[in-house]
Amino acid sequence: MTTQPASRFQIYMSFALVYVFWGSTYLAIAIAVKNIPAALMTGVRFSIAGALMLLFCWWKKKKIRLTRYDVLRLFAIGLLLLSCGNTLLVWTEGFIPSGLASLFVAVVPIYIAVIEGLILRGDRVTGRGWIGILLGTLGLFLLLWSQLDSPSALKREQLFACGGVMLGALAWACGSILSRRSKLSIDPFTATGWEMVMAGGTNMLLAIIVGDFHHVVWARSGLLAIGYLIIFGSWVGFTAFIWLLEHVPTPKVATYAYVNPVVAVFLGFLILHEHLGRFEIAGMCVIVVAVALVTSSKLKSGAPAAEQEIEMCEREA
Repeated sequence: MTTQPASRFQIYMSFALVYVFWGSTYLAIAIAVKNIPAALMTGVRFSIAGALMLLFCWWKKKKIRLTRYDVLRLFAIGLLLLSCGNTLLVWTEGFIPSGLASLFVAVVPIYIAVIEGLILRGDRVTGRGWIGILLGTLGLFLLLWSQLDSPSALKREQLFACGGVMLGALAWACGSILSRRSKLSIDPFTATGWEMVMAGGTNMLLAIIVGDFHHVVWARSGLLAIGYLIIFGSWVGFTAFIWLLEHVPTPKVATYAYVNPVVAVFLGFLILHEHLGRFEIAGMCVIVVAVALVTSSKLKSGAPAAEQEIEMCEREA
């Protein structure tokens, strides 16, 4: 709900923050994961970001106390989004280019549309949405083709990593749907803070179990990358995202889903000198079109209302 009319400059600036900062998180992850293992890196990032966000909510006198229902739902959402979805993404970027990883994550809205419409009988896409789903499938095939077409050990390792990021994207989609369907007693900022704290603690425990502390190198570049993810990925980007949801129609806000991978591919090429082959470039173009079609397609309302189609995807990468 809009309390004050937003200026054109505020709207453009908020879109720029979401597009640039969320798109650049893939680059920051690629830098950090070179020296800091995935579970430890996400554990540190989300523990700090979540704790500081809750501290801010407490300072703003927001309700931060949880009911038993809140605890169970927030833990499940945090586990799907951040312990599974984000950690798998971080691990994947140790094997494949950050831009390529972002393209696999870009199909999350398509996963959501399929799960909501076909499995849960909730909001169902119509018309061009189905064209987008079919194109998204073709785009994934194109992204995987260069790995499927080569028998080398390196390509098999990268193919396995692609499977990991696809599994993580599926977990992210399930977490997003659960978030949409959960009626919590706290506001989105506080809910996000608790989810990050819970997932951060879970990831730190996982890091201890798998021995990440024995392999970590606390390099300056990795620490700066984590700081960037905390400040610009988890705080600034999310704040701009929530503000846009309150002032701009949701389908327009959802355009970040197909702008972010383009930003990620460009930054990966410009800064990390990542290279995408012709099949990957073709897959990128097809997926961007597919996500645009699915995101902008009309919905047939099912069980739950669809006021925020890609709710809380801020916790992304």
